[in-house]
Amino acid sequence: MGNRLFVGNLSFQITDSDLQQAFQPYGTVKEVKLMTDRETGRSRGFAFIEMMSATDAQRAIEALHGASLDGRPLRVSEAEERRSSGPSFGGNGGNGGGYGRKPSRGGDRY
Repeated sequence: MGNRLFVGNLSFQITDSDLQQAFQPYGTVKEVKLMTDRETGRSRGFAFIEMMSATDAQRAIEALHGASLDGRPLRVSEAEERRSSGPSFGGNGGNGGGYGRKPSRGGDRY
């Protein structure tokens, strides 16, 4: 298990500080990253929290998954590895299922 957590079903009013305080009793919190909308700055309802150790992360999951914060039951789990966004060009399997544009090679026209 890693030490990076996904926290979902958050209230739109929740702050980084609120999350820091909620997770602090279960270990050292290295980083809180509340995801916000680029245009409005409003919370998107989820965050990533990095704990100091995998043990701290496991304690936080056990204690806080399903617990209520700001009137909403939290979903707390180990964060998945970030997947690349968009089509993949080259290497294993071409262009990501055929979506997107063919990469330009100088004067090539299509």
